[in-house]
Amino acid sequence: MRRVMVEVVTHPASPRRLFSTLASALLLACASTVHAEEHAPPSRVPPKETFEIVKVIDGDTIHIQRAGVVEKLRLLHVDTEETLSNGKGSETKPGTVFGTECALWAQDYFKQLGKDGAAPRVGLLFPTGKEERDVYGRLLCHVILPDGTDYNLLLVEQGKSPYFQKYGWSKVLHSEFVAAQTAARKAQKGIWNPKVNEPASKDAPSAKRPYDQLLPWWEARAIAYKAIETEAEKDGSVCSAAEPEQLARAAKSPEKDRVWGEIDRCFEETNGDLTVLMRSGKGKQALRIVVKAEDRAAHEALQLPKRSDDFRQNLLWFEGFVTETDRGWRAVSHAPSHWKAAGPEPSELK
Repeated sequence: MRRVMVEVVTHPASPRRLFSTLASALLLACASTVHAEEHAPPSRVPPKETFEIVKVIDGDTIHIQRAGVVEKLRLLHVDTEETLSNGKGSETKPGTVFGTECALWAQDYFKQLGKDGAAPRVGLLFPTGKEERDVYGRLLCHVILPDGTDYNLLLVEQGKSPYFQKYGWSKVLHSEFVAAQTAARKAQKGIWNPKVNEPASKDAPSAKRPYDQLLPWWEARAIAYKAIETEAEKDGSVCSAAEPEQLARAAKSPEKDRVWGEIDRCFEETNGDLTVLMRSGKGKQALRIVVKAEDRAAHEALQLPKRSDDFRQNLLWFEGFVTETDRGWRAVSHAPSHWKAAGPEPSELK
């Protein structure tokens, strides 16, 4: 996934940083070329290797058998609605009637792929050419059907899922996803049908997902991720607040560090300080950025405690000195100029 960056204080480049930046840019350019040529999405080409589906939970939650292990898949760039069996859910992802219908459709769809009573089999596509997992250990991938159809794209084409850009644009099918969603919305398919999830009676479930708010929010984050990626290609010293290895490298640098990340939550300290905890899947190795009590008034306009709210641009840049502590990583923000949003606010895109 890609990130965006905040403009922070600029400094003359040292020979070490200049060399690192040039070397990183060359390596990233070469890597991008290899991925584009060797891992381009197949054009309805049957997968060379397939895996048995052992369970279909819902439209975008599938379990497969691979190398003797049951793997849970996280399908990239799609996000079908939650089923009613999952309860009320959240404001941004409530359980809906259509979510249940989509789950039943997916279960039947894959069942039909099985031949002569055999379990259905599918291939996997990893956009970068290497396997990656989310914080829950699920494989991040596209599911490729036996005839070469990209199942992720199919979900968007049929209006069963939006193009889910919250964690960045697709590396291999961005234009296809955009076109598929545009066509599905125009045809009012699935989730884009205004009558979907309307209650059949006054006692029937009526939850609707707020796509009018979600789409600009996801797009704003995707723009931020792309900006971060571009900045990281120019400056190899840029680091992610979610990656302890990168923070360790930053802590060894005598220069100010440029860090991008997402605020998890903020804590009021007994001495009046505000601690900003950056999101990380590494638990105790997370980055904490402290705003001293005497500097909080100057930071007020940044609304840091609200930056973790939904429908806000919550990818940020921070510039300061990162140090290692027994609780992970720490930095101090002395001025609001140390922070910047990595991309536009969703309200600017509506």
